[in-house]
Amino acid sequence: MFKGISFQKTVFRRWEERKMGEKLTEETARIMDERFGCDSLLALATVEDGKPYVRTVNGYYEDGAFYVVTYALSNKMRHIGKNPSVAVCGDWFTAQGMGENLGHVKAERNAEIMAKVRTVFAEWYDNGHTNEEDPNTCLLRVRLTEGVLYHHGTRYDIDFTV
Repeated sequence: MFKGISFQKTVFRRWEERKMGEKLTEETARIMDERFGCDSLLALATVEDGKPYVRTVNGYYEDGAFYVVTYALSNKMRHIGKNPSVAVCGDWFTAQGMGENLGHVKAERNAEIMAKVRTVFAEWYDNGHTNEEDPNTCLLRVRLTEGVLYHHGTRYDIDFTV
């Protein structure tokens, strides 16, 4: 049973603080890099006409964003073109973010990040699944905005925008 208004205000204040999250700290950045700075399977959710769609993708995490090599004419990219709000989920982590088509994987502006992506995806990248000569093979960046990370029983509410 609640013990009056001050108790309720305290509970609400703590909920608000938790909801707002904290910036990406050195500790949470290290955990994110260790867990997702490699070939990681993620659930990627998009929305079209108010209906959610979820699919599994290979992602690579760096500096508050996931990178995914995909096909520009895919449903996911069509959805993101109309509504860039997305969500990701993987290995005790969920987050919201904004999806952005960075263009062709061989575009000069993508050279640095694609060198890393090719390395972490090396096990499967050149096995016929990815055709870099196709002009529709593109790089998707999901810039994270907020997320919840669990690590050894501790919950971290992260605000990636600060």
